[in-house]
Amino acid sequence: MKKKSKRIIVGGLIIVCLLLAGTITAASAYFYYFAFEPQKPLNGKLPRKKQVRLAADQRWLKNESQQVWTETAATQKLKLKAFYLPAEHSSKQTIIVAHGYQENHRLMASYIRMLHNQGYNVLAPDDRGAGQSQGSYIGFGWPDRLDYLKWIELLIKRQGQEVQIGLFGVSMGAATVMMTSGEKLPRQVKAIIADSGYSSITAELAYELKARFGLPKEPLITTAGWYSLLKNGFNFNDGNTVRQLYKNQLPLFLIHGQADKFVPTRMVYQNYTATRGIRRLWVVPKTGHAMAYYNYPKEYTQKVETFFKEYLK
Repeated sequence: MKKKSKRIIVGGLIIVCLLLAGTITAASAYFYYFAFEPQKPLNGKLPRKKQVRLAADQRWLKNESQQVWTETAATQKLKLKAFYLPAEHSSKQTIIVAHGYQENHRLMASYIRMLHNQGYNVLAPDDRGAGQSQGSYIGFGWPDRLDYLKWIELLIKRQGQEVQIGLFGVSMGAATVMMTSGEKLPRQVKAIIADSGYSSITAELAYELKARFGLPKEPLITTAGWYSLLKNGFNFNDGNTVRQLYKNQLPLFLIHGQADKFVPTRMVYQNYTATRGIRRLWVVPKTGHAMAYYNYPKEYTQKVETFFKEYLK
C-alpha cells in the first residue's frame, strides 16, 4: 500500500513537472514571437506630433534621389538593403542611421532629412527582418552590430580611405550603434550619437515583461534566450550594451527622454557611466520615448550638428 502511494505521489510530481515544463516552453515561444517576430510598422501608434512631422519627412524622402545598396548579413545568408542619399554638395562625411524596434529606414525620415540638411551623406540600412531586408526575426542590435561593420566596410570601399563616418541611432538603433562601438572599428569611424537606447536586451525585455504582463524576469528571459539560440543562432541575453561600451573609445553623445516609459531613463546613466571615450549627455525634460527631436526640433538639430562637426572634420 505504501509503495502504491509512493508511486502515485511520484507519478503526480512527474505530471506536474511535465505540465510546468510545457507551460514554460509555450510561454517562452509566445514571448519570443511577441518580442522578436517582425510585425507591421508602428506608424499608427505614434504620437500625433510625430505622425504629422514624420509624414512630411517621408514625402520628402520619397522624392529624394537614393541609391540602393545591398550586403549579405554577417552571420546568415540574408540579403540586406540600405539606402544611400548623397549630400547636396560633394562630401567625404557620411552618417550611418540605425532605425528602431519594429521599424525600417522610412521611419527614420526625420533624422535622415535633418542630417542631409546638415551637409552629410546618409546611409540608412533596413536591419534583419525589417523593411526591404530579408530575415524572419528582430535582432535587437546584437547580430545587427556585425552587419553594421559590413556596411562600414562597404562605405569605405565605395568612398575611399578618407571618408569620415558617424553612427546615429534611435531606440533599438541607439543600442545597435552602441553595441557596434564595442567591436574593432576602422579609423574612419569618428563619433556616435545614441538616442533612447537600452543598457542590455535582457534588461529591456525584463522591464517590458513586468510593465506589460506583470511577470518576473525568470524563467522566461532565460528560456526565451535558449529558444532564440535554437531558432536563429544567437542568444539575446548576450546582447549587452554596457559591456560593449566598456570597450568604446569613441566620442559618444547620449540623448534620452526624462519621461521615457518604454526604455526607462535610468538606462542612459548606465550607458553614460560605461563608455570609455569622450561623453556627453542630454536628458530631455518632459519627453517620452524617442520624442526628443519632435518636442525640441531646433535644440535637437543644433546639438547633433555641433557634436558631429566637432569630430567629423
